[in-house]
Amino acid sequence: MASILDEYEDSQNIRQSSQQHSRLSGANIGITHSGFVNVRLEEEKPIFNKQRIDFTPPEKINHLAVCNNHLCMSLGKDTLLRIDLAKPDQPNQTELGRKDDGKVHRLFLDPTGSHLLISLNTSECLYLNRNTQKVRSLSRWRGHLIESVGWNKLLGNETSTGPILVGTGQGIIFEAEISATEGSLFNTNPDQYFRQVHSLEEDGKPAPVCCLEIERGLENKYFIIATTRKRLFQFVGKVAEGSEQQGFSSIFNQNQDLLPSFQEFPANMGYSEITFYTSKLRTSPKAFAWMMGNGVLYGQLDYVRPDSLLSDVQVWEYTPDIDLSLNKPISIVLTQFHFLLLLHDRVKAICTLNGQVVYEDVFPDKFGTLKRMIKDPAGGLVWIYTERAVFRYHIQREARDVWQMYMSMNKFDLAKEYCRDRPECMDMVLAKEAEHCFQNKRYLESAKCYALTQNYFEEIALKFIEAKQEEALKEFLLKKLNNLKPSERTQITLLVTWLTELYLNRLGQLESDGNSLIFQETRDEFRQFMSSSKHKECLYNNRTTIYDLLASHGNVDDMVYFSVVMQDYERVISHYCQHDDYSAALDVLAKHCDEKLFYKFSPVLMQHIPKNVVDAWIQMGKRLDPKKLIPALMNYSQMGSTQQISETIRYMEFCVYELNVTEEAIHNYLLSLYAKYRADSLLSYLEQAGTHASEIHYDLKYALRLCAEHGYLRACVLVYRIMELYEEAVDLALQVDVDLAKSCADLPEDDEEIRKKLWLKIARHVVQEEKDVKKAMNCLSSCNLLKIEDILPFFPDFVTIDHFKEAICSSLEEYNKHIEELKQEMEEATESAKRIREDIQEMRNKYGVVDSQEKCAACDFPLLNRPFYLFLCGHMFHYDCLFQEVTPHLSAYRQSRLEELQKKLAATTQSSKSRHRPAAKDEGDTSSLGKGNAGTSREQIKSDIDDLIASECVYCGELMIKTIDKPFIDPQKFEEEKSSWL
Repeated sequence: MASILDEYEDSQNIRQSSQQHSRLSGANIGITHSGFVNVRLEEEKPIFNKQRIDFTPPEKINHLAVCNNHLCMSLGKDTLLRIDLAKPDQPNQTELGRKDDGKVHRLFLDPTGSHLLISLNTSECLYLNRNTQKVRSLSRWRGHLIESVGWNKLLGNETSTGPILVGTGQGIIFEAEISATEGSLFNTNPDQYFRQVHSLEEDGKPAPVCCLEIERGLENKYFIIATTRKRLFQFVGKVAEGSEQQGFSSIFNQNQDLLPSFQEFPANMGYSEITFYTSKLRTSPKAFAWMMGNGVLYGQLDYVRPDSLLSDVQVWEYTPDIDLSLNKPISIVLTQFHFLLLLHDRVKAICTLNGQVVYEDVFPDKFGTLKRMIKDPAGGLVWIYTERAVFRYHIQREARDVWQMYMSMNKFDLAKEYCRDRPECMDMVLAKEAEHCFQNKRYLESAKCYALTQNYFEEIALKFIEAKQEEALKEFLLKKLNNLKPSERTQITLLVTWLTELYLNRLGQLESDGNSLIFQETRDEFRQFMSSSKHKECLYNNRTTIYDLLASHGNVDDMVYFSVVMQDYERVISHYCQHDDYSAALDVLAKHCDEKLFYKFSPVLMQHIPKNVVDAWIQMGKRLDPKKLIPALMNYSQMGSTQQISETIRYMEFCVYELNVTEEAIHNYLLSLYAKYRADSLLSYLEQAGTHASEIHYDLKYALRLCAEHGYLRACVLVYRIMELYEEAVDLALQVDVDLAKSCADLPEDDEEIRKKLWLKIARHVVQEEKDVKKAMNCLSSCNLLKIEDILPFFPDFVTIDHFKEAICSSLEEYNKHIEELKQEMEEATESAKRIREDIQEMRNKYGVVDSQEKCAACDFPLLNRPFYLFLCGHMFHYDCLFQEVTPHLSAYRQSRLEELQKKLAATTQSSKSRHRPAAKDEGDTSSLGKGNAGTSREQIKSDIDDLIASECVYCGELMIKTIDKPFIDPQKFEEEKSSWL
């Protein structure tokens, strides 16, 4: 029995392999109209793949049931074979133990595969649990030929079926429950109860219950489907929550007062069969198919409907080769998209979408007549058996060609749903949908679909052009553009340019028609297209072309909008200026704050709206270079220039006083404006600018020339004073005001000669030009450098002395006072010289006492052993010790001077030693003369050395104070000193 479930027969494997090889070699490779390459690398396996089980039954197969991977088979008269398909090598064979002539009528296996009901033709029923070998009789069921069983999917488990429904050949529906556990002492039967709940009729007579199905919907609503030979009944009712164990009697009681809902067909072939399709295990079925006399009724199950479970019902009528008198259909099985009909010698698969027979498999006569077909909901396998053989069908990728059927039915959404992972099929569906929409004049929808296909771009575009559907063409181009990759720049450029042309054509047409609402909507759409970030790069690179298109259509507003999007503010401002909308141009300038654009357009704007322009400049502040705005400031017209001039001065004042600009050109320009238009502000500006040339930011020579040209003498005097040309300043000031000249004459404070000269000029002017003696006398009091004798030559000869009496007397008094001061100073100097001579004499006689035990403050050796120095502070040093102490602290110059003096001292000492040798008388006289000179020189050298090293005590003088921030140990010798301490 180990080979009962072998996957394939060896011969079948060899045959299929050879077929695949031959088909692969003949595969066609080509390019379809959609642009996809149609290449099939291997032969696709069929949807319905039949496999024969390599099993020869010892006896004839009577019945077979499969559920939840458990197979039960009735063999001969008294044998039952059970196989767990997960363990096919461990079959279980059980004998029914019947001694009468009763035969197995039907086998019923519950969804769990645990409970097997064996209906006998003697109106008896047996029960066998999966976990036992004992076949038990259901005594309460005796006397009823069981035709169908409705299993309880909610409450059924391995030990109990829960409440179930049982249909009999007499049209009675019973409710029952079977438990596999052993009963009590007085109740050993597995059937817990068996009670009638309903009966079915046809034409006023009882009719066998062919099929029963129980399904649970929402809110504890239950649907019960029962079929007879010609009728399909539905019972709908609610079961109270928590009372499901009490069974389904309440549902039938709810329908007693009303006739049960049913569908009836006229033909009767003696039996019927209903089958269901469940997409996932332990879920409610989604579709049904009922095989009856007139054909197959199939449709969907809708659990939301209140009165009926069936929806979208259709009837498939039998084909002519199916004759109910000779070739009745035996069984039916429903899959996701097909139902399979079992005839006596073949299997037919009919597509539920279009009702077409898509598969037909004829069985050889050697296997005998086909008896029944069963589907296992758990594994999805379809089983077929004859008396001598067992077959099964694998259903593989059933939905692979469904998209084609939906496409042919124009159900494009469903077609796309079933080919999402197959782009070549999706392309065909989209192309068909696009063509369908085009034929039905739904051009926009067609354009959207065409844009997603790989069809030739030119063909589609021409179709819409020929149909004069610019809106659809635009939609197609937009979708195509959105689907392009950024790297496809050429295609993007083409589409963007074309779309721009289409938008402009549409806007022009709408504007001429006067349809303002649609015109505004289209304009908004066009502007959104131009401002799209996805197309920004393309639009920017081809902005010249877009500008040309906009200009050719005369669409000025959109050209301005496009310029703003492209940040081409120069074009925007130029447009506004050309149309005399200077305020709008300035608004764009002020909003985007582009300095270059300010420099370019300010001359034009300044002519028309000077105040607003200057306000914008001031708002920009230091971001603008005032020097670059001078051309704009100078470009004012002759007529109506007053405002422009005042605004120009306002901005120049802002630059000078607020921004503190130091550019000479700016100050010169402001100076020229003051000189020409605001003379009252010129002098104040010059005074505020400063009185020294280093503080001035304007050109002094230019300012002087400007003031002279316009006759501003006071301003010229001020400029002369800054230039320190005091004589010119005084000369020019005398033409204006004597007091102004006096203020200029006192400016050269360090040069009394010039001051006197300037005051003499003033005095001469006063005397000779103004002939005012009193003012001349005031000059003497104003300047202490002038005397009466200095100005007397300026007076004419006829002037009497009476005019100068007071001046002469005061002058003589000043002379006498000065002479007395000089005498007092001479006396004080004589007394001071006397005191100095006395101090010098006293210092010469000053001395100090040195004890013989005294030691040098530096080396601590006896002091009297070598030449030494004694300071007033009491410190005493040997000459050489003091020399060593002081030398490091001297400057480089003094150290070199000290070395030079030492060399000279050594030279004089050597020469004095040589003179002690005997010499001639003449030589002796000469020697003694030279000795006197040498001695004098030597003493001078020693005095100079003393001034360098002994001017102050090294421990008490400035040298010690200057070394307070120096370390005690030289940093260069620190490590050496440190190591000596270790």
